[in-house]
Amino acid sequence: MYIVIWIGTALTLLGIGGLAWCIRLVLGIKRQALADDQARVAMQRVVAWNMGALAVSFLGLILVVVGVILA
Repeated sequence: MYIVIWIGTALTLLGIGGLAWCIRLVLGIKRQALADDQARVAMQRVVAWNMGALAVSFLGLILVVVGVILA
């Protein structure tokens, strides 16, 4: 079960890294001072990546919890 814990930890860290990347993207979009329509399109792409990063992080945490319970 230790392998499940380590895989879950890796997925969680990957998800957190993805969230940090999304934050950097949003700050870059804000700095560019785009028009409302362009900013909205750019933010929609970031929202999709953000949801994916949250899902990966969530799955990683679930694996950690399952690994700890079954260990």
